[in-house]
Amino acid sequence: MIPDTLPINLSPKSLSTIRPIAASELHGITFQGNILIAIDTRNGYLLEIDPITQNTKILNPHHWEDFIGVTGIAITNDTLWFTSGRSVYHCSLSKGDFVPELFTRLDYSANGIAVWKSTVYVSVPKIGYILVFKGETKEEITRLYAPGIGNENLTVRGEELWVTDSLEQTVYCLDRATGDIIFSLLTPFENPTGLAFHHNQETGEDTLYVAYVNHEPYIRDNPNADPNHELLYRNQTFIHPLYFYHDQENHYALSNGYLVEMSYIEELAPLDPIELTNLEWRIALPAQTHRQKVRKVEAIGLPFTEVIENGQRVAVFKFDTLTEQTRCIFGWKAVLEVFSIKYRLTPRNCENIPELPAEYGDRYLIDDDNLAMDTDIIKRAAAEAVERETNLLRKVYSIRNYVYDRLSYGIKPHIDTPDIALRRGVGSCGEYVGVLLALFRLNGIACRTVGRYKCPASPLTENLPLSPDYNHVWLEFYIPSIGWLPMESNPDDINEGGPYPTRFFMGLSWYHAEMAKDTPFEQLISNGVPLNKQQVSIGNLAINHVQFVILDELNPANG
Repeated sequence: MIPDTLPINLSPKSLSTIRPIAASELHGITFQGNILIAIDTRNGYLLEIDPITQNTKILNPHHWEDFIGVTGIAITNDTLWFTSGRSVYHCSLSKGDFVPELFTRLDYSANGIAVWKSTVYVSVPKIGYILVFKGETKEEITRLYAPGIGNENLTVRGEELWVTDSLEQTVYCLDRATGDIIFSLLTPFENPTGLAFHHNQETGEDTLYVAYVNHEPYIRDNPNADPNHELLYRNQTFIHPLYFYHDQENHYALSNGYLVEMSYIEELAPLDPIELTNLEWRIALPAQTHRQKVRKVEAIGLPFTEVIENGQRVAVFKFDTLTEQTRCIFGWKAVLEVFSIKYRLTPRNCENIPELPAEYGDRYLIDDDNLAMDTDIIKRAAAEAVERETNLLRKVYSIRNYVYDRLSYGIKPHIDTPDIALRRGVGSCGEYVGVLLALFRLNGIACRTVGRYKCPASPLTENLPLSPDYNHVWLEFYIPSIGWLPMESNPDDINEGGPYPTRFFMGLSWYHAEMAKDTPFEQLISNGVPLNKQQVSIGNLAINHVQFVILDELNPANG
């Protein structure tokens, strides 16, 4: 006889992602004790979810039609608050009849809602504000600037108002009284739609949960079609904890990280007759940064020695003779801790900053990579982008938006110089970087190219090999007394003519793998003489293989 229950040992890892049965599009979420309450805006289901077992119950089986389109929910005592179109309602939970009582009607559609004692916060994306009402009188007492440009949902923790923004892929922590941003966090997945804190009574710890809605591609086996495999898209919705660590002194916050194994391997297969003697093949190793830690590095195929170039680690593989008949594989495998990082600086932080050190000007303000800084079109663009602005951070932001206004993303087989890319109006990530570098440097802003690869953004896919489709570059700009700050090249250029998100302005997501900086990623040295691309093309000598394996999820607060 089979018993009704069998003991199942579940690790904490298996409980981290909540996928409610039958949920189609989760938006607002909140906690009532240890029970998670979520709204499925497409089906109108108000769901009661046990986060441990993921057992799911529909609380409004006879009133689901009234909740279709609801995006924000909040619970205070026995009262459920929710937003639907231009209206804000509340109703009793204990009665179970879900008869809504109108709280207020707005000029535009509301999205998120949070309630703290007698204060009601409502986000209205159309006007870019979070409206604050007095619960007893329904009077609007103030309004706070919404920090992002997408649909925003809300929750309150003590004196903090927390906001999630779908387009920004960001969670903001605001001062509840003033609306000032204390810090912000990048989410590990795109399109966050709701958020809520769970308070553990035993440990006293709070865990922030975030809801997501995405469209995932999948292959459908259709027996009535020929060929029978079809590419389709379906909704993917789930709830996942957002872990974070705020370093106030250094102006940044880390969020969900992953333990990643990255392999970079060259397969020797020369295309042309060649003979190189006493050859050093140098490949940069991953860098140590605020958001990336190298746990270990090991050789693949052939052993290497390690040298330091400009403070960065580089692997050196040595060949006595290399000809077109030579066949071997060589490279490295590294285990990395990678986190999302978001810096929080304002123009005020960049007033009265020191002068740029002279050695930085000699290195990071010059045209050292075919940046066409002496052409009329680039000089004119550099002046137009900043106009009369003097604040360094505002200059950087203005230049970014100027470039986004004039370029659209497109992949090409080679990288053109910034003057050609700007005239054409279409650029790859490398061409975006080239234009940005030229305009920054002409405006006295030290900057450099960084990057190399992105792990495929599939953090729920563990222990499977993942290969990136392309390499990728971004840039860093320097603020004296603060340091180097990252900025993505093109991923925030998503709206024709703006407004543009700032998610990757002074921020990087977890999937960026940072290689050694201020040194070539790969370099050939024969008989002590560096070889340039015109002499020998690495692409004609070898085929590179790049692979990532996501091993585990990491909490930055655990050090």
